[in-house]
Amino acid sequence: MDRYLAFDIGGTFLKYGVVYEDMTLFETNKLKTPNSLEGLLSAMEEISVLYKGVNGVAVSCPGAVSGEGIIKGSSALHYLHGPNVKRLIEDRLNVPIFMENDAHCAGYAEFWKGAAKGRKDVLVMVLGTGIGGAVFKNAELHKGANLHGGEFGYMLLNSEVQDSNDVWSRVASTKALVRVVAERKNIDVDSLTGEQIFTMAEAGDEVCLQALDRFYHLLAVGIYNLQYIYDPEVILLGGGISAREDLIKKIDEKLDGILAVVDLAKVKPNIEACKFKQNANLFGAVYGWLKEFDCSKVAPI
Repeated sequence: MDRYLAFDIGGTFLKYGVVYEDMTLFETNKLKTPNSLEGLLSAMEEISVLYKGVNGVAVSCPGAVSGEGIIKGSSALHYLHGPNVKRLIEDRLNVPIFMENDAHCAGYAEFWKGAAKGRKDVLVMVLGTGIGGAVFKNAELHKGANLHGGEFGYMLLNSEVQDSNDVWSRVASTKALVRVVAERKNIDVDSLTGEQIFTMAEAGDEVCLQALDRFYHLLAVGIYNLQYIYDPEVILLGGGISAREDLIKKIDEKLDGILAVVDLAKVKPNIEACKFKQNANLFGAVYGWLKEFDCSKVAPI
């Protein structure tokens, strides 16, 4: 059975694993993301030596990935933006490379064998340090004229715009939730995690309860807007927080409240959790590789 080496380049970790064409994961590991492009290329080269004989290499990364392999936009890894990263990886590894935005890869995974399978018009939202996303029309990824299709995190929910901190990613991401609670409790933001906030809220902590209530509301407002911009069959929520069983319920309750006030709105967004969690980007990158280089192995959606 054919196998593929997949990389997920993140701001904190470089994850990698071997994925078979039937979507089984042979092995996965991670290391701290190198702080330079040369360091990244060297690490990927060293890892590839351990897995000789793979049919190809699939890469998930932050930023707006162009067809030729230049990563546009911005991300936490500034060194990725500018050079032709895809070509540099190909030169080092000497195998066919597929490279795509991380949120787009997460969406691909859902279309392959996840919650989007059998559907056509789908939005995928990935909640984490920011809010990323992917737009699928007729089961095909829509990247947009400037490669920013799905960059939901840039949306503005407030008309009184002061600076970049007003975008949706900065007010409704899990990172934003942590920042708000840390500020209200006057503690170091690095000493707090999202998991701790949920735990404290369950114990009755009023600051955490209020922050979570606002968090769910802001997510619901953005999702409402997305529904009426695109009118998808479903909006899938991914990222670590999507593993929480109460996430969909809480956002649903906020959507009910919005629709009760905006009586013109008759369509309630259909929201579901993504099937794939921590390995979604690895799976989706391989699906993208198969679509680009060997469509015979990709079942029709």
